[in-house]
Amino acid sequence: MVVNLIVFFGLALVAVASAVGLLLSKNAVYAALNLILNFVTVAIFYVLLAAPFIALLQITVYAGAIMILFLFVIMLLGAERLSTGSVLPWQRPTAFALGAILLLEAVYIIIFRSGPATEAAAAAAGFGTPATIGELLFNTYLLPFEVISILLLAAMVGAIVLTKKRKQIG
Repeated sequence: MVVNLIVFFGLALVAVASAVGLLLSKNAVYAALNLILNFVTVAIFYVLLAAPFIALLQITVYAGAIMILFLFVIMLLGAERLSTGSVLPWQRPTAFALGAILLLEAVYIIIFRSGPATEAAAAAAGFGTPATIGELLFNTYLLPFEVISILLLAAMVGAIVLTKKRKQIG
């Protein structure tokens, strides 16, 4: 129990530090690398919650595919350095006000929560395994799965059509 708490709070510290590093980084490549570190810590949180399949998806989809695509676009466009463009005058006070509200809510929940925290119930025997997820996906949720696949196909075709250069005739 103590080891789990130490690992959790250590990972939480790394996750928060990488998120702050992401926000404060002036270099887009370093920001993307901080985001990858954050994705990896979230995946380890999933492993601690006994959901290895979701952890694998987190690493494969987010840290693997999407972040590599972001890094490729950053390097391709040569936009490693983030511009220090003009900031609207209301953005900074609004951000500080929303951050203060979030901090007050967190303090309120920690201090005034009802009763002591209880340990979560154990998951079912086959919970989160690839076989269980595949069975649910292709039996119970087959229609939404197919609708999403058609939607993604339409988005891909739309992106190709929008980026295709038109030929000049004559």
